[in-house]
Amino acid sequence: MWKNNYSRREFIKKNSLTGLGAVIALNATTSVLYNCANGASDPAILGGIPVRTEPWLSWPVWDMEKDEEQVMEILRSGRWWRGAGRPSVVDEFEKEWAETLGVKRSLAVVNGTNSLIISLRMLNVGAGDEVIVTPYTFIATTHAILETGAMPVFADVDRETFQIDPEKIEEKITSRTRAILPVHILGLPADMVKIMEIARENDLVVVEDACQAWMAEINNQKLGTFGNAGCFSFQNSKNLPIGEGGAIVSNDDDLMDKCHAYHNTGRPVGRMVDLIGGNLALMGNNLRMTEYQAAIGLAQLKRLEQQTETRNRNAAYLKSKISGIPGIIPYKLYPNVTRAAFHLFPFRYQQEEFNDLPKEAFLRALRAEGIPASGGYTGLNDKLYLKDAFQSKNYQAMYPKEMLDFEKYLEENKCPENDRLCSEEAVWFSQNMLLGSTSDMDDIYDAIEKIHANSGRIKDSRNT
Repeated sequence: MWKNNYSRREFIKKNSLTGLGAVIALNATTSVLYNCANGASDPAILGGIPVRTEPWLSWPVWDMEKDEEQVMEILRSGRWWRGAGRPSVVDEFEKEWAETLGVKRSLAVVNGTNSLIISLRMLNVGAGDEVIVTPYTFIATTHAILETGAMPVFADVDRETFQIDPEKIEEKITSRTRAILPVHILGLPADMVKIMEIARENDLVVVEDACQAWMAEINNQKLGTFGNAGCFSFQNSKNLPIGEGGAIVSNDDDLMDKCHAYHNTGRPVGRMVDLIGGNLALMGNNLRMTEYQAAIGLAQLKRLEQQTETRNRNAAYLKSKISGIPGIIPYKLYPNVTRAAFHLFPFRYQQEEFNDLPKEAFLRALRAEGIPASGGYTGLNDKLYLKDAFQSKNYQAMYPKEMLDFEKYLEENKCPENDRLCSEEAVWFSQNMLLGSTSDMDDIYDAIEKIHANSGRIKDSRNT
């Protein structure tokens, strides 16, 4: 009899000594493995043996021997801030990040949220403007719009790709529309070719929220480099983790000079010095990255390419495996996508193929099998944070009363495709799971297949 911590992988490895034929026979069907032990055919949520008990790769990755020298040197120096007139590690990180993306300039800031706020502000997006955005994103995206005083307008998603639907963007354009804020959510590329066409035809600025899309590409061009500005996050869970941190990238020198000035208490840089003179000629903020954060970023950047390749390879393998399970519909990439980031691995769950087992019950069953899983975002187009903004003194002063009618706003910003994705379908696996082995991906497949085979029993157990 197997012990509970005796994994399928260990079983195969041990029994491979008896001959390749035995291994092939064992792999012929997962049910053979499950039936080899008492209770192994039962789903773990009903008391059976979990598919997996081994831990997944911890995150973030840190190599004390290779990564700490520069960080410790900075800490011991006491020169922790980005000072002027001396070599800066933040400057070095910005240069490396710009070269990695194939873009002219990069600016490191305190977090991804403020990279969005700065970019929108310096592109003169503000009171009275509308910014078209997806409802399927982290709250920081819409908070950034509200921080500028602009009005978020939600365009529904394409459920197959999890991305904003370009056709729905066109339907939302009005005389007030100033910008499009596409989000490459989950690290999967939005349709930037079509979005940029729409922007050019309507004279709109584009700020790419690439906060989950480091190294992803369309036609071999890195995300974040299509729009007027691209914004990235380096928060601790992200594929390039610094703890906190963010960056703006662009090929527009004038815009980047403005962004740099704004993030450094309004002190002009570059050509702005000659144009306006003085040290305090601009409104600004203090959003600088520290030197030791940049050193952590440089250490993490050294392994980002290899990790991105591993995630893409494992994602493709896992997609090919689970596509054969009825009721599991993996993400779809646009045809011109040459690489994704896979901050998250998403698929759509169809409960009718699982004996009408609700998504939350499916998620609990997955977790019981040792497979961490999330149900994803809730929609942002109907939440009370919007009403709170509309009732603020600033919004009351900036907009006519009819534009701040919350019930009317909800009606105009309905996103039924997104509602279905959030409430019924979306399931995610985290990026660190994709840094494992092919055998790790097999564990995920085996767990989903096991739940599918037992979905009726799991559902019945909830009703007894």
